[in-house]
Amino acid sequence: MTEAPKIEEIRAALGGDPRIGFPGVPIKISILEQAVVLEGEVRDVAAKKVALERVAAVRGVGGIVDRLHVAPAEQQADAEITDRVKDAFLQEPAFREVALRTMDKGRLVAQYEPIGARGKIDIEVGDGVVTLNGTLSGLERKRLAGVLAWWVPGSRDVVNGIVVEPPEVDTDDLMREAVHLVLEKDPFVDASQIAIQVRDARVTLRGIVPSPSEKRMAEADAWYVFAVDDVTNELEVRP
Repeated sequence: MTEAPKIEEIRAALGGDPRIGFPGVPIKISILEQAVVLEGEVRDVAAKKVALERVAAVRGVGGIVDRLHVAPAEQQADAEITDRVKDAFLQEPAFREVALRTMDKGRLVAQYEPIGARGKIDIEVGDGVVTLNGTLSGLERKRLAGVLAWWVPGSRDVVNGIVVEPPEVDTDDLMREAVHLVLEKDPFVDASQIAIQVRDARVTLRGIVPSPSEKRMAEADAWYVFAVDDVTNELEVRP
């Protein structure tokens, strides 16, 4: 039987990457057999994803129960977050033929039902965590849906359970196209001077941006993309 992971090794793994901010950022660690439970609020999505990857690499870890959330850009009630996510989808041309439902008091309520709908998205928000379910055609659209939810200022986490129908095999090229699409749609980022490389779900950004804030936003956008494991930001700032 595999030996259960040790909390000391997990703490060391979390402290080994400055992007996580541990132990300055409080992360509660507990172990249930071979599974590691992580709870707490980290500063950004990069910290969350890096923490999960670092812990997954620890000897003996057989699974992770992810209860890490991201500190929101601003505090918002769940109802307001729901409305903002819904509005983001309604304004996105890629979802013009997609039906939308939101959770209200334990039941799904139709918000948009186009004739001949091609796909559906169900939105549920609890304690700032946005859960997306439903069906869409293409991984790119699933990834776009997740990023739009992340862009809502009150979002603390996005659980993207949307099923792609028909199923699509993920590739680095598909991920690169999705990152490019997201950068193009971000009104605060000029994607025209940004080159994207993806290898084994690890994204590298190169090129020129006019400000440090735009460099940070471009990196955050790449982290928001579903299934991205790491982002290396080599963008140059040239005002």
